[in-house]
Amino acid sequence: MPVTRLHSNIDHWPERVDMAAAFRWTARLNMHEAVANHFSLAVNDDGTEFLMNPNQVHFSRIKASDLLLLDANDPKTLEGPNSPDPTAWGLHGAVHRLCPHARCALHVHSIYATVLASLADSTLPPIDQNTATFFNRVAVDDHFGGLAFEEEAERCCSNLSDPKKTVLVMGNHGVMVTGSTVADAFNRLYYFERACETYIKALWTGQELRMISDEIAEKTAQEIEEYPGQSERHLAELKAILDAEKSDYAT
Repeated sequence: MPVTRLHSNIDHWPERVDMAAAFRWTARLNMHEAVANHFSLAVNDDGTEFLMNPNQVHFSRIKASDLLLLDANDPKTLEGPNSPDPTAWGLHGAVHRLCPHARCALHVHSIYATVLASLADSTLPPIDQNTATFFNRVAVDDHFGGLAFEEEAERCCSNLSDPKKTVLVMGNHGVMVTGSTVADAFNRLYYFERACETYIKALWTGQELRMISDEIAEKTAQEIEEYPGQSERHLAELKAILDAEKSDYAT
């Protein structure tokens, strides 16, 4: 049976529950980074109001009611008693100010995506179905300038201005994955890390890679984008598992 949903009178409750589930599963998949890294989700029409995780709380403990509701245009955000992490504010505030099409933004330092971000050439070639999914859909920022405070964050996020670019490989840093919903973004994050793992392990063999043609890679990417309901079912199944475990994520 589903767990009891407490605090359901809080604004944006279904979105909060989806976000909390994404945090819990990111931790379970070991794609988190101690008490760092952040997810955000726009909740108003122009994308400037967004939910984000509280400062320095482990992903495995985040609950729906914990999420902060922030305004990307509020210059006093960091002055409040429950202010977010300054780099999280810099990065996610910039995304939601500059890229309203990126409704959900998930930033992690997952191992294989970060290895890709550390290579001199951080492009992800199409060598299998998963890597082909991201053909021509990844932006690469290769001008790492330190922690993502506001100036660095705005420069970095400018790479996401093209709505087709749903993944930003942040050179020498990590990855930012975007989507229209939590389910869309989380599904993309999951498959991007899998794609990076396949590519990095293929490089380990030292053998020549069998590349998929640009034509077939683009065809594959479009087919995945048009595949009905996978993202929604993926997240629904993860929430069902959490519910069966009597997790408190949805409280």
